[in-house]
Amino acid sequence: MVERIIAACDGASKGNPGPAGWAWVIADRGEPHRWEAGPLGTATNNVAELTALERLLTAVDPGVAMEIRMDSQYAMKAVTTWLPGWKRNGWKTAAGKPVANQELVVRIDALLTGRSVDFRYVPAHQVDGDRLNDFADRAASQAALTQQPAGSALGSPPPPAASGAVRASGGSSGGAGGQSGGASRTSGPPRTLKAKYPGRCRCGRPYAAGEPITKNADGWGHPECR
Repeated sequence: MVERIIAACDGASKGNPGPAGWAWVIADRGEPHRWEAGPLGTATNNVAELTALERLLTAVDPGVAMEIRMDSQYAMKAVTTWLPGWKRNGWKTAAGKPVANQELVVRIDALLTGRSVDFRYVPAHQVDGDRLNDFADRAASQAALTQQPAGSALGSPPPPAASGAVRASGGSSGGAGGQSGGASRTSGPPRTLKAKYPGRCRCGRPYAAGEPITKNADGWGHPECR
C-alpha cells in the first residue's frame, strides 16, 4: 500500500486572462509517472493554479498522504494561510472584499478536510529546478496552447521540453528521500552534460551519476538515444 506520494501541480494562462490550462503529475521513484492535463478556455493564472490543485486532490485517494509541490505562492497561501480568515469573515478578505475564486477555494477546502497534505513551494523555471514542477508546468502550458486534454491514462506523450533552455532537475524523489534526474554543465558537445544524479533514459535503461546525458524531447538520457 502506498504510504505517501509526491506530486506537483501547475496552471498556465497565455494572456492572464487568456487561453488557460492545468496539469498535475505524480512521481514514481522520483520520476514523473502518472499525469493529467486539461484546458480551461479563457481564464486567469490564479484560476488555472487552483484548478490544477483541485484536480490533483480529486484524482488521489483521500486516505493517501501527499506532498504537493507548487510554484504558485497565491494558490498555496490561499488554501494554507488565508483560508481560515476568509471563512471567519464570511468569505470576505481583510479589506472586506469578496474572496476571488471562492467556488474553487471552497471545493479545495472540502477536499483537504481530513487529509494529510504537506505543501512545498518550489520556484518556477529554474535550471536545476524541481523535476515534477517542470513537468507540470510544461503540461499545463501545452494544454493552454492546444486546448486539448492529455495524460498518461490517455496514452499521451510527455509534454515537450522548453526550447532553448536547460531544464535539468535536482528535485528530491518520492518515498526514499533520494535524489533524481539533474545535471551540471561540463565540456563536450552542445547540451551534453554530466548527470548530477542517477536517472532513467527514454529507452528505459538507467544512467548513473557522472555519466554523459543529453536533453531530448522527453527529458534527459543517453546521448545515443537523443
